[in-house]
Amino acid sequence: MLVLDHLAVVAPTLAEGVAHVGACLGLAIPEGGRHREMGTRNHLLRLGDALFLEVIAVDPEAPPPGRPRWFGLDDAAAVRADWTAGLRLRGFVARTDDLDGLLAAHTDLLGEAVTVTRGALAWRFGVRPDGAWPAGGAAPCAMDWGPAGNPARAMPDLGARLVGLTVEHPDPDALGALYRDFGLADPPAIVAGPALRFRAAIDTPAGRRVLT
Repeated sequence: MLVLDHLAVVAPTLAEGVAHVGACLGLAIPEGGRHREMGTRNHLLRLGDALFLEVIAVDPEAPPPGRPRWFGLDDAAAVRADWTAGLRLRGFVARTDDLDGLLAAHTDLLGEAVTVTRGALAWRFGVRPDGAWPAGGAAPCAMDWGPAGNPARAMPDLGARLVGLTVEHPDPDALGALYRDFGLADPPAIVAGPALRFRAAIDTPAGRRVLT
């Protein structure tokens, strides 16, 4: 079974990503850290006891990782084009206790497991050989935190809580079937739309806001 773990805003630069979240939610999202294996850096916002929002971008101070970066971040032109088009909440990550089994059943789509670290944290994450999002971002990336579990409880609590996640897609029926095939619990609401787009309704101390 897959469970929603975190949302991902993929930005051309970390400063742009943090500014976008601040404009949408009225919150200053705290710094997370660096991922040595991927050459990326993030900021993190707790959205529940085991749920958070990640803003991630290439770390310009990090050496090239020697492998494709996750979330399609090696394709700077595509990241910028998505950003300009308003696709900033780029997708979501789901966790499982059987990452090996899931990846064995969906290797072509989800990739192979890679161990990633951030500070003292270490986890396993499914990364495609090209580093791209599964199904162009309509499908989640898959991961396993291991015994430590999701780290949201250790993050500062700014009073933000996810209320609902909606994905627009040109073929809602096919996407729904894919989520069922994955065994995704409590999947996003799927609505028909001309192109992929995510919307997250988030309660904040200033009221309900929408992140796109």
